[in-house]
Amino acid sequence: MSLTVSSPGPRYRALLQLLRTAETLWNASRLFFVRWALSPSQFNVLNLLYDQPDGCTQIELSRSLIMHRSNVTGLVNRLEARGLVQRRDSANDRRAYRVVLTVTGRKLLQEILPHYYAAAERVWGEFSASRANQLIEELTRVCANAEDVAVKGQAN
Repeated sequence: MSLTVSSPGPRYRALLQLLRTAETLWNASRLFFVRWALSPSQFNVLNLLYDQPDGCTQIELSRSLIMHRSNVTGLVNRLEARGLVQRRDSANDRRAYRVVLTVTGRKLLQEILPHYYAAAERVWGEFSASRANQLIEELTRVCANAEDVAVKGQAN
């Protein structure tokens, strides 16, 4: 079955707005984290490790961050050089390391999080919590659809 679309409709415009919004949020977060000399990706690593006392492997981090392992290696290297994370040998796999948050990393994250949560609230403005939950459900479906399109696109 072939699909012919003569002009973009509201769904296409919504997709473009979603992409613009994601780009704007990313750029705003870059500026937000400057005061702590962190990139948004470095913050995301620290934030992922915050509730993981045993840490994560770099593969687990790459999956959570939706990022290639080689990029995670660079992030971890920079965070380790600042004393914010540490690599520890894995008890289960001698070839792998577990990345854990250091005391310094935990203190920095505890300093950042109240500012981060407040900024997130300001971004949402008057958006209600119930509307935000509805949006989460809708965007989750859009994400699944995008993954499906990508998989089927590779098969063609």
